[in-house]
This record gives sequence, structure tokens and C-alpha cells, in this order.
Amino acid sequence: MVKVREGTEEIEACPECGSRHLVRDYERGELLCEDCGLVLDDQFIDQGPEWRAFDVEQGEKRARTGAPMTYTIHDKGLSTEISWKNKDSYGKSIPTRNRAQLYRLRKWQRRIRVSNATERNLAFALSELDRMASAMGLPRNVRETAAMVYRKAVNKNLIRGRSIEGVVAASLYAACRQCGVPRTLDEVASSSRVGRKEIGRTYRFMTRELKLKLMPTKPQDYVQRFCSELKLSGEVQSKAAEILKDASEKELTSGRGPTGVAAAAIYISSILCNERRTQREVADVAGVTEVTIRNRYKELTEKLGIEIQL
Repeated sequence: MVKVREGTEEIEACPECGSRHLVRDYERGELLCEDCGLVLDDQFIDQGPEWRAFDVEQGEKRARTGAPMTYTIHDKGLSTEISWKNKDSYGKSIPTRNRAQLYRLRKWQRRIRVSNATERNLAFALSELDRMASAMGLPRNVRETAAMVYRKAVNKNLIRGRSIEGVVAASLYAACRQCGVPRTLDEVASSSRVGRKEIGRTYRFMTRELKLKLMPTKPQDYVQRFCSELKLSGEVQSKAAEILKDASEKELTSGRGPTGVAAAAIYISSILCNERRTQREVADVAGVTEVTIRNRYKELTEKLGIEIQL
């Protein structure tokens, strides 16, 4: 790297083209030349805003370390917890005479973490949400979004007269729709302790009251997951996507369940690509009946002019 001095300050310049238009990309941790694209430094550290501490105590208060804040814990992960290990900060064992006191401290710490009814509700609901999301294999961003939706419902007092499990399941279903990771109501209900009808009813009520703007799910959203569960190749997946694109252009998908249409497209593409799967196998993965797949399969092959030799 070349440094050019102008007056009293030093300006960094690109060694390749001599340009002084340098950009700091804090997301990648790189220092780039804007003109020629040369990476001058690939381990650039974001020092953050400067702050001063005049003693050790002040330095500890202003330290910015620790776990990140999360909405999936009732106190957002900001409270402390006394570990069950009987050891001090240096890793030494706590003397026997002090263990009774430590036990009492630990017990009261657990109690004061949940101070009122709202926090008690959040603590139970968010642990239930985490259990359901783990059972469904949902990513972190979906869990955070679902926790945020549930908190909004609590603030608007929408949970009164409804079961906590039902509102949690509806929040999770809405979060899946928002984050583009669609799951059917049946899949959510299978991981929940409430029925499909109650989840659907609560979901419609919450979307109306919270003014959630959610687009309807498309058959294309399910293709990748279904193909993965059926262990089909990328060729089958791309062929199914082409079939669904042609079907949507001819308005064959409107008014029909997206999972059934996606399953039929995958069934057709698996035959065309010589990776045949039975209607039963596809139906089990998609959560629809074989009759649905047969009906959609006939519609797609007739209207799109697809010839299949069975």
C-alpha cells in the first residue's frame, strides 16, 4: 500500500493505479480501490466509535462484549444467570461453607428473572416457539421474526381468550410466510399441541389486527424442499420450475392448492428426467392425497401439451 502525504495528513493510495478513492467495506472486512477494484487489505478491523474510560470499573461498564440481543428470550438475553457449576470466576471450586448461600442466590436469580405476568407469559411462549421451530428445522431468522410477531400480539392484548400454543403456532406460520420459508398449516399443527383449525383461525385474526401484509404462497416455493426430501437431482428441480412457470403463465395454478400443484409438477419432471418417483412417495412428502396429484397431473399434461410414456 502506498501512502501519500498532503500537508499534515497522510492519505492512503492504491499501489496499482495510484487512485485515492479507497472504500472500507466493513461487512467483508476489506479495504478496496474504487477505481481498479484491488483489495488492499482483507483483514480490516472496525474499531467502532471511540470512548474513554478513566478507571477499571468504568471500562467494564462501557465494554461492548457479550452475547447478541435476541427476541427469542423473554428478557432479550440481557439478564445474567448464575451457573449450576460450583466454581468462581477463576475456575476454583466454591468452599463447602458458601455453597448453601450460592444455592439461595441461584434460586432467587431464577425467580426474579420473571417478575410479572407478561414476562411469565413470554417466557413460556418463547420456549414453546423454540421447541416447535427446532422440531420443524426452521432457521434463526424465522424464529426471530416469529418472536417479534408474538410480542406485537402481546402488546396489543390479542392473546386474551386464546391459548398461548395457538398464538405461538400462528406467529410461527406467519413468520414462515414472511421469510419465504413456507410451511403448510398441517406441518405447523403436527409440531404444535393445537389443531389445524385453531391455528388457521388465530392466524387470520392476527393478520387482520396486526395488519400483516403477506403474499399468498406459490407452488415454486415448495419445489426445492420437496425435491430435496425425495432425493431428486437439480435437473428435476429446474424442469419442475419450468413446468410451473408455464402453468402460471396460462393461469393453471390460480384457485388450486400450491402444494398439490408443486407435487404434480415434480411427479411429471421426475418421469421426464428418468428419476421416477411414485405418486404415493410424492404425496407423502407434499402432504396431499394421491387423488390430488392425479387430478393436477392430468390438467398440467393436457393444458401444457406434455407427452409422457408411462
